[in-house]
Amino acid sequence: MQTHIVPVGFDYDRLIAPLIRDQFDVDRVILLEGAVGSEANVEYSRDLSGKLEQDFQNLLGAETERVVIDDVYDYDAAFEQAFDLINGVLDGAADAEMWVNVSAMPRPVSFAFATAAHSIMVERQEDRDRIHTYYTAPEKYLETELAEELRASAELLADLCDGAPERRPGDDPDRVAERLASTRALLSEFDERGTTIGAKEIGGRHILELPVASFSNVKPFEEVILFALGEHGEFASVSELAEALAAELGEEYTDSFRSKVIYNVDRLGPGGKGYIEREEQGKSYRTRLSRIGELWVRAHADD
Repeated sequence: MQTHIVPVGFDYDRLIAPLIRDQFDVDRVILLEGAVGSEANVEYSRDLSGKLEQDFQNLLGAETERVVIDDVYDYDAAFEQAFDLINGVLDGAADAEMWVNVSAMPRPVSFAFATAAHSIMVERQEDRDRIHTYYTAPEKYLETELAEELRASAELLADLCDGAPERRPGDDPDRVAERLASTRALLSEFDERGTTIGAKEIGGRHILELPVASFSNVKPFEEVILFALGEHGEFASVSELAEALAAELGEEYTDSFRSKVIYNVDRLGPGGKGYIEREEQGKSYRTRLSRIGELWVRAHADD
């Protein structure tokens, strides 16, 4: 039972063509649709998703489902959604295989799904061979060809504007001049900036940091520490964290218990699994979850 998660952006061929050409068995496809961006972009992506839905069914005989990503720039939500989707597929059948296509859609979604797949591989060692991420390169990009067509159109419009009166459009010469100016302006932007313009602000910043998954599984007592940090946010010291854990677990707060907490916090810290951040303040260390630690807690909140 092979399931493919396919984030849909502005591509068609490389989301379905490699599966047809390499003769993949595709039983189920989960198409991810973005719901953020200009109305034209959202509509275009949605139309592509509809075409892919039909073709996956007709050409590959796959059961197809369309899932909406509410905010394609919300990495944390995409990670959590990916975690649930991938685990759901793996838990659904013993022979289920999960294939995650990261070729299209905005990078936060693709990276979130790739990182989630990697995290699940670490947690479910026995299922590593059932989880795959893949990328397909396009044979060619259309942007430069579109730009060349615009140049040819601009030349034609210029000839019409500058030509003899009998060659000029009789009905609406101003419209031709307007289209020529607009085309030249667009080409100028393309030549100067490439295929995109500007840097979008996301969550008050223009850089969206993408956390890296840990390469080690989380042990039971480490889970207790992570959930405690997720619930309380931050502790002024590891001793304060140890006291809170002892109270939660109904254990006596002893030097031995404190040492156990310190040992596990070290294993979860920057020099270990990277789920915890520690900031030195005098003789103590303020202790909080790192970004990937927050994602781990969020993804496991329902466990």
